[in-house]
Amino acid sequence: MNGGRKPLDVQIPVAESKVTADSGTMSGPLVAQGARAAALAQRRADVVHAALRFLCLTTSVVSLSAMAVAEQSSSIVIYGFSLPVYAKWSFSDSFEYLVGMCAAVAAHSLLQLLLSASRMAKRSPVIPSRSHAWLMFAGDQAFAYAMMSAGSASAGVTNLNRTGIRHAPLPDFCKPLNVFCSRAAVSIAFAFFTCFLLAGSALLDVIWLSKY
Repeated sequence: MNGGRKPLDVQIPVAESKVTADSGTMSGPLVAQGARAAALAQRRADVVHAALRFLCLTTSVVSLSAMAVAEQSSSIVIYGFSLPVYAKWSFSDSFEYLVGMCAAVAAHSLLQLLLSASRMAKRSPVIPSRSHAWLMFAGDQAFAYAMMSAGSASAGVTNLNRTGIRHAPLPDFCKPLNVFCSRAAVSIAFAFFTCFLLAGSALLDVIWLSKY
């Protein structure tokens, strides 16, 4: 017996959610909150993608510009004779290769940046499909390796100009041609930085492919 007392009516508040009979999907505040969090994460990833494209475009243009103006005239002394010397980036195949790769990477980055900005303005994902992600990954990988190759080849030529050739009368050309060597060094440094940015973009592509 309970002494005539009525049983306690205890109500436990729960989050409202329901499953539709037709589609079998859940809807409610928790589901909406999860969707908003996913959309925010996707938006941040899109911003990072666009930022990397902008940085890659900037560094490749700086590298191209620094090498394109690498030119200087001077003179060196060998065995007591003063000889005129003239250096220009177009005299080296390695430097020409670097300039060409910088131009290609700049065009690639500009195209991807414009596409990303256009999709972000429309509130649509920067990477719309897996096939597009694979295409971006392949392009970023190829350009990253090409930039590393061009930077390495140019670095070898610049180092030879700085050290000269042992057991030969060829001196350190970077002493009389310090402006030329400095501009070439800046171009090579930004080329390697561009390579790392492309590698970072490729890594983001892999992360996206692993999630979707």
